[in-house]
Amino acid sequence: MRIGATRIGATVLGYPRIGPKRELKHAVEGYWAGRLDEAGLREVAEGLRADTWRELSTLDSIPGNTFSYYDQVLDTAVLFDAVPERHRALGMGPLDTYFAMARGTAEVAPLELTKWFDTNYHHLVPEVGPGTRFALVGDKPLAEYREALALGVATRPVLIGPVTFLLLAKPADGAPADFSPLTLLDPLVDRYAELLAALARAGVEWVQLDEPAFALDRSPGELAALQSAYDRLAALPQRPALLVAGYFAELGDALGVLADTAVEGVAVDLVAGRADLDRIPVLTGLRDKAVVLGLVEGRNVWRTDLRDAAATGAGLLGAVGAVGVSTSCSLLHVPYDLDAEPGLDPVVRARLAFARQKVEEVTLLGRVLLGGEPVDLLTASADAVAAGVASARSDASVRARLAELTPHDRTRMPYADRADAQESRLRLPALATTTIGSFPQTGAVRRARADLGRGVLDEAGYDRLMREEIEHVIRLQEEIGLDVLVHGEPERNDMVQYFAERLDGFAHTELGWVQSYGSRCVRPPILHGDVSRPAPMTVRWAEYAQSLTPRPVKGMLTGPVTILAWSFVRADQPRSDTADQVALALRDELADLEAAGIGVIQVDEPALRETLPLRTADRGAYLEWAVAAFRLATSGVAPWTQVHTHLCYSEFGDVIAAIDALDADVTTIEAARSRMEVLSDLAAIGYARGVGPGVYDIHSPRVPGSGELSDLLAEALRAVPARRLWANPDCGLKTRTYREVEPALRNLVEAATRARLTA
Repeated sequence: MRIGATRIGATVLGYPRIGPKRELKHAVEGYWAGRLDEAGLREVAEGLRADTWRELSTLDSIPGNTFSYYDQVLDTAVLFDAVPERHRALGMGPLDTYFAMARGTAEVAPLELTKWFDTNYHHLVPEVGPGTRFALVGDKPLAEYREALALGVATRPVLIGPVTFLLLAKPADGAPADFSPLTLLDPLVDRYAELLAALARAGVEWVQLDEPAFALDRSPGELAALQSAYDRLAALPQRPALLVAGYFAELGDALGVLADTAVEGVAVDLVAGRADLDRIPVLTGLRDKAVVLGLVEGRNVWRTDLRDAAATGAGLLGAVGAVGVSTSCSLLHVPYDLDAEPGLDPVVRARLAFARQKVEEVTLLGRVLLGGEPVDLLTASADAVAAGVASARSDASVRARLAELTPHDRTRMPYADRADAQESRLRLPALATTTIGSFPQTGAVRRARADLGRGVLDEAGYDRLMREEIEHVIRLQEEIGLDVLVHGEPERNDMVQYFAERLDGFAHTELGWVQSYGSRCVRPPILHGDVSRPAPMTVRWAEYAQSLTPRPVKGMLTGPVTILAWSFVRADQPRSDTADQVALALRDELADLEAAGIGVIQVDEPALRETLPLRTADRGAYLEWAVAAFRLATSGVAPWTQVHTHLCYSEFGDVIAAIDALDADVTTIEAARSRMEVLSDLAAIGYARGVGPGVYDIHSPRVPGSGELSDLLAEALRAVPARRLWANPDCGLKTRTYREVEPALRNLVEAATRARLTA
């Protein structure tokens, strides 16, 4: 181990940054709206960082540089000056350029947004090309280290590793077709070396470099790049000790590569990557390294059986240079504090641990495993975990329905026959226009929902306000000229939470916020028992909306895979069983919507790709149950009922066959930021049903012109005939304003009308 480097001991790989009450969200959005100046925003950020360092003071090693105004991958791009020329040319200050890269402006598009591996966090995709010249232009890691040191806290700066950064990047526009971002590794490592030297001069003992890209299967060339990068960094004459962290799955072959370098430490995820447990003792290169064991799950909210975790860690004592204990990954993916949830059912609450409680778990585990304190201190956690599993809610009627399922319950009439029946009923034009579901949620809508929850507004008053909003949305869509309408979802707080609040088997939080992307936060429900539907969830709103117009109005549901992906899910039974329980509840909802006269029903599965296991060997089983659950939910309706699904913000090539297997009549899919890339994948498998590649990027405030949308539709028409092509935004409009949405949708309808004439 590097001379002067202290042991890692007990630590975590990262921590939430939005603030316990979403202070960062409110400050950032205030800055965007002009209500808060840059100094005010930075003051909020400084306070949140200080609070985090204080909260982590019980740990032996405290991570730093985990704060971000928007996204850690974007931070890395800006740190090393990987700024696209279109954003640089805006001539803005550093902070506004940063936000322009994240959100776009009226003039330029933002960076692409995609899932952070198999989580529900989203990151910005760096753009690099042969002309990219990396330069260390920022000092964020160093500045935040000094900021913490001024408070008496020595931190371990955390950075995205250079190989993962390039594996996440995409070729910039104009790059040669055969260009690989990984060819830029050497100049990027030079800049990392420059940064490490600066950190060493400032007194930093350890730096954490995250390489989660190696949780996926990687080629020999990519493994060689990892070897090269860390051989070079480890050979630097002046640098801190290096902890290279992998998470979300086993490191596999990459663990052996890192063991053969001269880095001082490796962090492994032994929750999602249990297979690494057998590799560690046989890798001789780890015998002089610190190995940080991720024994406390960082992505779910269940308490850890610390006695079992300690036994796992004890088996490696003496097999490596030094053992450390940690969370399996950053705690970015869980809420802040269970103590802020007094309203939770005590039986469920006893099973849970949020970020602060997980820090306590890691600290206690470190005291026992590394500090020699009595193992009896861990008995309470083991007993609580066992009692929690025993107390999980069981529903005999739900389990009986599952036992009686047959393949027929997951099968519809062939698509060609369904398409004829749907065309006869709906009589839609070629290149039909629609939206994905939600419309802007105004301050008045949010206040009404909050007032209902506080008891300030009664149910009758709330219903009246929601009906007024629904009528406004219907009339607006009619006037704009959309073909298939939506009711706008004003009554919904979130596309998963809304349903979870109406299904048995879920618990809910008041302040359990988790960052999804940028300032967007969600409160994932806690799925703790068997799932069933006590009553219809959406029917009265859809039925009312349909009564206002002769045009078809879509019923809007969230699919079983997405409900699981965006919830904290019980771990005491196979996810396939849990998915089928949710699917049966949705199947009943589809039947009630159909009976109410709703002829188009959308079942969204935006999480289908994000939940895909990172290792190829594990994917087949997942896709089998994921597709089966969707089909169970949707196969009970008549052939003349048109079933849509929606997917967004992922790389879809790996699941393209599964998208086809869902057997939806129409699939709407993100395509605006990726310039229709998904259509070639669909064409390659002979996809022959309806498809709506999103042409309007709703995650940016810019309003696309009709010419821009026409160009995208023309590109789409080269891959999909007009009869099967739909024109739509790439996601719901909830987070946008009407002043952005109205002109964008008018331009969309104009572009679709023009395209019909030339198709």
